Amino acid sequence: MLKSKLAGMAMIAFLLTTVTLSAADKPNILVIWGDDIGTWNISHNNRGMMGFHTPNIDRIAQQGISFTDYYGQQSCTAGRAAFIGGNVPVRTGMTKVGLPGAKEGWQKTDVTLATVMKAAGYSTGQFGKNHFGDRDEHLPTMHGFDEFMGNLYHLNAQEEPENRDYPGDYVLPNGKTFLETYGPRGVLNCKADGNGGQTIEDTGPLNKKRMETIDDETVAAAKDFIKRKN
Repeated sequence: MLKSKLAGMAMIAFLLTTVTLSAADKPNILVIWGDDIGTWNISHNNRGMMGFHTPNIDRIAQQGISFTDYYGQQSCTAGRAAFIGGNVPVRTGMTKVGLPGAKEGWQKTDVTLATVMKAAGYSTGQFGKNHFGDRDEHLPTMHGFDEFMGNLYHLNAQEEPENRDYPGDYVLPNGKTFLETYGPRGVLNCKADGNGGQTIEDTGPLNKKRMETIDDETVAAAKDFIKRKN
């Protein structure tokens, strides 16, 4: 028997959520959220018509429940906000893709899936792509998650500083460079302190080279969280 039950959430090219509880009647919960995956990109849905196979995803559908109809949002931020917040995005203001430094994001009074799970005794983690605002007050560890490791934007926003025409070194009237003022934050490793605060470690930028292996990093962090909480 597991010593504790766990559920967590991860988002990068996918979303992964984990939560843990000591009561035996509480199940572990794992959510994997695919990012920019078309319905027809999964062989269970296209029945082999596209000539490729996704056997691991297919097995989840075959051993569980497969849905063919749904209501979905038109951007990753809005879709995630609807799932994590349990309401339509117009209630949270996160109706479009979030930009670096924007005021839109989780607010102090918002109820999230993670805050509800914490109230039920679960430990919660989120690993991968977030995209619910990049200010400190928006981070998952301020809204019910015990731990978070991942990035805060769509990949385009994080590779822009490498573009030749990106004015990163341009000094603004505030004395800071364009990159310092408007550039994306790096991949963060955050932990809630249990007293309404958090610790934040910036592990470095998600540049084009790191994008090749970032999924491995977030999966490893998620697996470590699950092992520690069970």
